Amino acid sequence: MNAAQLQQIAALERLLPLEIVAMRVADLPQVVALEAAAQPFPWQERNFTDSLTAGHHAWILRRGATCLGFSILMHVIDEAHLLNIAVAPSAQGQGMGARLLRHAMREAARAGMDKLYLEARPSNVRALQIYQAFGFRQVGVRKAYYPAAKGREDALIFCAALEGSEVKQ
Repeated sequence: MNAAQLQQIAALERLLPLEIVAMRVADLPQVVALEAAAQPFPWQERNFTDSLTAGHHAWILRRGATCLGFSILMHVIDEAHLLNIAVAPSAQGQGMGARLLRHAMREAARAGMDKLYLEARPSNVRALQIYQAFGFRQVGVRKAYYPAAKGREDALIFCAALEGSEVKQ
């Protein structure tokens, strides 16, 4: 295909609705590429494969065949842990991260989870704002948890209460 045809296809895909669907092994090439573009220290394909094999709840946000974001949730007794969430750089700032987070919270609540935990870098200001808007409160710090360009960066631990099928906000 030539460049004009690719642009036409991209323009048509933007007209398709957004949908959140279960992540499959076949989605991993797009998910891994998105993660590499969105994160300074990305998960590798093995991490995603291990999550799917372990039965973690994983979804992708897509428009047509294009993966725009994903989330991975682990259930532990009556708590859920958001292991990873990312949005393609080209789709950031359009509410897609909030859409994925809301979906993960609702799915955790539907599964009977009481709380949702997650960790975030203090430098990820946009994510921190979204988490706080969704009712997450900081409950701890993991010192030097994340690799960083110079040394290590702390992880801020957040928790939000979940109730029934509705998210407390």
